[in-house]
Amino acid sequence: MSANQASTNTNQTECINPATGEIIGYSPEHTVADLLGAAAAARQAQIHWAALDVRDRVKALGGIKPWLVDRADTLAAVISKDNGKTRTEALATEVLPAVMALSYYLGNAARFLNPEPIPPSSLLLANKWSKLVRVPYGVVAIISPWNYPFSIPFAEVIMALLAGNAVILKTATQTQMVGRALETCFQEANLPAGLFTFVNLPGKVAGDALLDAGVDKLFFTGSVAVGRHLMAQAAKTLTPVVLELGGNDPMLVCDDADLDRASYGALWAAFQNCGQSCGGVERIYVHRAVYEPFLERLCSKVKGLRVGLPAGPQTDMGAMTTRQQTETVRRHLEDAISKGAIVAAQSPVPEGMEGGNFLPAMVLTQVDHGMLVMTEETFGPVVGVMPVGDMDEAVVLANDSPYGLTGSVWSRDVATAEQIGRRIRAGVITINDHLMSHGLAETPWGGFKTSGMGRTHGKIGFHEMTQPQVVVHDLLSFAKRNLWWHPYSEALYRGLRGALHLFYGTRWRDRLAGLFPLARVLTRIFRA
Repeated sequence: MSANQASTNTNQTECINPATGEIIGYSPEHTVADLLGAAAAARQAQIHWAALDVRDRVKALGGIKPWLVDRADTLAAVISKDNGKTRTEALATEVLPAVMALSYYLGNAARFLNPEPIPPSSLLLANKWSKLVRVPYGVVAIISPWNYPFSIPFAEVIMALLAGNAVILKTATQTQMVGRALETCFQEANLPAGLFTFVNLPGKVAGDALLDAGVDKLFFTGSVAVGRHLMAQAAKTLTPVVLELGGNDPMLVCDDADLDRASYGALWAAFQNCGQSCGGVERIYVHRAVYEPFLERLCSKVKGLRVGLPAGPQTDMGAMTTRQQTETVRRHLEDAISKGAIVAAQSPVPEGMEGGNFLPAMVLTQVDHGMLVMTEETFGPVVGVMPVGDMDEAVVLANDSPYGLTGSVWSRDVATAEQIGRRIRAGVITINDHLMSHGLAETPWGGFKTSGMGRTHGKIGFHEMTQPQVVVHDLLSFAKRNLWWHPYSEALYRGLRGALHLFYGTRWRDRLAGLFPLARVLTRIFRA
């Protein structure tokens, strides 16, 4: 909760460094009663916040930028200790994207919220001038995950606040120290009391409690199962939701691809953050003509990855964030090997780190779509590589999935690569790159199929924080009535039928014939 909203609960969440097992802090827990109080306070604060000019909201939140820049190293260290990712990844994929997103939304919020004129579509109603305005929802709830515990919620909170909403943020239980860092960050903006609230509730309680508290919209990033549950609960009150769920994302390597770039790209997109990226590469389909040289390059690079303590400056891959996810990866790996998959390469794990939350990066060959690693979200440092006869086969295999978050195509022929990519049923397609588009604040993020619904980021994501409202003005405001208002008459009927023929008739004779009955009744709009 905010500094002036004390919880009635005395329990605390123990925060554990997943790499070392040490306790790194404690996070006070909240109750459902605390949440209800926060929702009531948020609703009151939002009324005044929404009434401010967007430029005033931009000014208030602008003070966060120097705070982030000045404390980048500290934030990277907190994220690394709480999540297990390397310090470099914490800076590159969390802090830096947050600053870039903040700069982008501060600079574009006013433009995104500008009323959009809607010109008349018919001469019959040419006096009706419309515009589309954006209205904040009110109180927005955000439930964020543990894999990118800073950058994912940060951008969503910024967009929600700039759009005029109040925010209740619930971060993952496993990364509470990052949640507390976010709370401190937004306190720097000196926002009105109650406008931004951080809550620490168990995941199995939080979603239902937020919906029961009457939030106006819910943003959730997490598993498909929980997303389905929240969507069902939200349906009871018709509360709109945006869901960013799982992925089992494909990478397609064409026969003319730059194999050095493709193998480096696969290495990063599959293994950064220990493979715990919903938009990361989990399955690779390589044209048979370049399968062997691509595989050789990838395996060589994987064997050189350095697994170790995340704080080390030379560490390439840190620890898995949770023991539960570590076990999921092991289960998927065992399933694949039992069905004939081969571990073609793996990175070394330092002595003494083989257990716990440390796993090697692994490349699997002899894989097929009967294995969990190729059909479900593994969410760990395992990637399967399959040869294909042509890119048509690759597209079929890429689409053989319930997920559709991202996909990539690698080729020197960018135009052809785009044509191939646009056949993949996914929300984001990248050419000769992968995973990085979440860091592009200007590009919408979201998926097809069970990967979610709605979008975050960019103008579309910003507009998800608002409701469209149409305002219509009549240029003939001095007129006493519209043409079609009461009282009705035979002459009015003929006049309206004349308008139909005049504006939409297919023969000139009919169009001219419609002019006269329309003209006879037009004057009625000026008569009292």
